[in-house]
Amino acid sequence: MAATSTNLTGLAYALVQQGLMTEADADAVQTQAKSTGHSFVTQAIQNNKIQALEAAEFTAHTFGYPLLDLDTYDLEHTQPELLDAKLLQSHRVIPLYRRGNRVFVATADPTDQHALDAIKFKTSLAVEPIVVEDNKLGKLLAKLVEAVDTTLQNLGGEDVDLEFTDEEAMAKKDTEAASEIDDAPVVKYIQKILLDAINAGVSDIHFEPYEKFYRIRYRLDGVLYETAQPPLAIKEKIASRIKVISKLDIAEKRIPQDGRMKLVLSKNRAIDFRVSTLPTLWGEKIVMRILDPSSATLGIEVLGYDPDQQEALLSAIKRPYGMVLVTGPTGSGKTVSLYTCLNILNEPGINISTAEDPAEINLAGINQVNVNEKAGLTFSAALKSFLRQDPDIIMVGEIRDLETADIAIKAAQTGHMVLSTLHTNDAPTTLTRLMNMGVAPFNIASSVILITAQRLARRLCKCKVPADIPREALLRAGFAEEDLDGSWQPYAHKEGGCDLCKGTGYKGRLGIYQVMPISDEISRIIMKNGTAHDIADQAQREGVRDLRQSGLLKVKQGLTSLEEVEAVTNE
Repeated sequence: MAATSTNLTGLAYALVQQGLMTEADADAVQTQAKSTGHSFVTQAIQNNKIQALEAAEFTAHTFGYPLLDLDTYDLEHTQPELLDAKLLQSHRVIPLYRRGNRVFVATADPTDQHALDAIKFKTSLAVEPIVVEDNKLGKLLAKLVEAVDTTLQNLGGEDVDLEFTDEEAMAKKDTEAASEIDDAPVVKYIQKILLDAINAGVSDIHFEPYEKFYRIRYRLDGVLYETAQPPLAIKEKIASRIKVISKLDIAEKRIPQDGRMKLVLSKNRAIDFRVSTLPTLWGEKIVMRILDPSSATLGIEVLGYDPDQQEALLSAIKRPYGMVLVTGPTGSGKTVSLYTCLNILNEPGINISTAEDPAEINLAGINQVNVNEKAGLTFSAALKSFLRQDPDIIMVGEIRDLETADIAIKAAQTGHMVLSTLHTNDAPTTLTRLMNMGVAPFNIASSVILITAQRLARRLCKCKVPADIPREALLRAGFAEEDLDGSWQPYAHKEGGCDLCKGTGYKGRLGIYQVMPISDEISRIIMKNGTAHDIADQAQREGVRDLRQSGLLKVKQGLTSLEEVEAVTNE
């Protein structure tokens, strides 16, 4: 075969070498592509010199890259946000997914080194080409770019706005630093991130700067997922914008700050965000907790309490006085449980006051106070003030010290219902934690009427499948012999999932609870300085299910998987 023209490069050269295109045709296509701004592949297909599928199969085989049919790929997994729309179109590539420090991109021509270098420079990631058909790539590119444009246009509408007071609006105009960050694309980008998070049911958004990249992650159903990698160059603009609308000091970057902001979705719905900043090596990490007031009005029926647990809890909170404690680690749903109880008790004839750090969900009819340690407004100071204002029900965000515990217990002993939280592993250890704080056993026994410990487990999606779990594994997990009579079938998450659960196998979360009323016998154990183990044994004898047993009941009901229960109740 005669030597091909030295003007031909990459894919054009390979096609001529294999006899799939004449040198003259390849040279003409390459010249025309340069003048029109098209890629060589696109121009060759438009000129009917080769078919899209034929070109893709040849390219993948010749250069040793994987071949992908875009029609079979879940487009929800694509990550076009890694590159701007202009770069996507000019280089005709789509970032499919990221793994570690590598990004896998769909391209019809992996020999286009200029495009690959541009992506590598933009993302600071190693680029792994995946060959796709050019016509399908073009259709998907058009769809993605149109979606981005439509979203940004919608974000500018009147029904979505980041709320400012008049003072903040004036400060924003007058502050030079604020004017520098008044960048429309960044504003729209942040609004898109927030709206996408709300629509997906996300609980937290993490903005994280690193040395060579910047990422945004969503916490969905308790698990963090990377959702975007905006350009590293705009990390300061993103941080400044969020700080301005959260009423934080944009000039202060050396210490952590906490604030709030509101996203107005419509006349009838607004979402609050609790914002926390943290200085790191490479900039300020920002975490935004989504506080949806509707979560407090869902009703106790949907939280996951079993009927006997729900009855015990409702009976306790409707008593005229006493203390009800909710315990569990951060992110276990304690706040929603407390607010649900407050919402049930919130009636015109009842005076309810809360001291929180900070108040997460605003409820009409409830007097909510944010504690301020610097100003001297501590939990104990707020409690003392409440008792001078004739309260019926008091909610303390957290019992952290002996002074707060003593005042709360005295309030519970003198005709008030007190609700609060502690950070302990289960209900029995809550009582010994109070003793360790220095609270007298008699005061604990005479005031605490119920403790509920809780965890959140992911709920199986509708695509769940029967699980083939060995009998021995079920017994080790905590099932009794009589539970394994063959009348029920454990379920597991389906590998790959479905469109509803985005491939995770889980959709939403449900609570797993240990609801322990303080009986006369448990009170006697407390009075004798009994251990958490003694209290737990007595609670078991009285029929109180621990967290693992409550979780296994959810497995029997087909609501969650054994794997999930073992993960959240690791004993």
